[in-house]
Amino acid sequence: MKIILVNYRYFISGGPERYYFNIKEILEKHGHEVIPFSVKSSRNLPNGYERYFLEIVDDEVYFAQAKRKTPKMILKSFTRMFYSWEARRKMRQLIRDTRPDLVYVMQMHNKISPSIVDAARSEGVPVVHRISDFQYMCPNALFYNDRIGVCEDCLKGKRMSCVKYRCVLNSPVYSAIKMTAKWLHDTMKVTTKIDAFVVPSSFTLGKLHEYGIPMRKLNLIPTFFNLKEKEPMVEYRPFVLFVGRIEKQKGLMTLVKTFENTEYNLKIIGFSNDGYEKELKGYLKDKQHNIEFLGRKPFEEIVPYLKTCLCSVVPSEWYDNFPNVILESFAYKKAVIATSFGSLPELVKDHETGLTFKYADIMDFRRKVEYMFNHPDQAQLMGENAYKVLLDNYSPETHYERLMNLFEGVLKA
Repeated sequence: MKIILVNYRYFISGGPERYYFNIKEILEKHGHEVIPFSVKSSRNLPNGYERYFLEIVDDEVYFAQAKRKTPKMILKSFTRMFYSWEARRKMRQLIRDTRPDLVYVMQMHNKISPSIVDAARSEGVPVVHRISDFQYMCPNALFYNDRIGVCEDCLKGKRMSCVKYRCVLNSPVYSAIKMTAKWLHDTMKVTTKIDAFVVPSSFTLGKLHEYGIPMRKLNLIPTFFNLKEKEPMVEYRPFVLFVGRIEKQKGLMTLVKTFENTEYNLKIIGFSNDGYEKELKGYLKDKQHNIEFLGRKPFEEIVPYLKTCLCSVVPSEWYDNFPNVILESFAYKKAVIATSFGSLPELVKDHETGLTFKYADIMDFRRKVEYMFNHPDQAQLMGENAYKVLLDNYSPETHYERLMNLFEGVLKA
């Protein structure tokens, strides 16, 4: 099978990109030809299709990081939020030159645009879209706002809430533009033009159905972890690990308050886009704690911490859509303490593969942390259970079989 694989980054910056390159490797291993389609960047990995990639916008991982936003950059960025004729033209040319069987999309909103779906349809090529956020339903893709927390107003038709709460980059202007782009995509009925959706969690699948996508198009296919070591050697040292972006919706303030005034060691690996790490460090100043901020690290440098921690934590306060760090923890036989919220309980089963705590409840969270430190044998047992669950349900082969069944069904249809 010949497959065009679409993502607006052709380098690893987070979970969606790790999935992108993992599935590319798995597909190629099984003899499929994979053709990348993305945006030009100085960070891109080498590939033979760069001439088809879209022109660069700002060469930053996130638009908000661009130090100087020129009028040309802003115009190009906003155009791709709505509908990019450049993307449509280049996708059509790529299809005509390579004649693929199918287009598999990771992320296209913001830096590519849904225009590529029209290009594929005009050439008679089916499109499958893997969902990794809530972009179709929410202008900031999070169902979360720093001012009010979890918010589903846009899903319920209250579009102006996006502007009212300045959901996008804390700006009423950007929020209005993104809200209008979402309105355009709804009017264009983009989701009706896509043949099938791959959805990692039941929770997210339910939200997409509530949005209006028929169940026959929604396919629950959890992600996988591409474990290179057959039987990883691990230890259970007395520290807890957090890996991820340092953002408010990730529950970081709840996390540091949980470990504040305790002897328990917490190591935080991650980066902040908006200075939130400084806010956390400012809060902890002059307070008793054993919390270490280790900064951003590539995955190969994170692995030694995963191999040696007692357990990991995912204290998310937004609808985290199947975070990779849970499977990464399972891969190294580590239990997870997670918020009992959104899709997380689908992965973290109480006293089986970890522990869950009530949403933003510091005392309940602390009780679960104390349990892990006081019962390291149980932490190890839950970690070993988690490893078995990973091998049974989240292996590359299991994911590949489910994905191929879907692809073949789409092609027959």
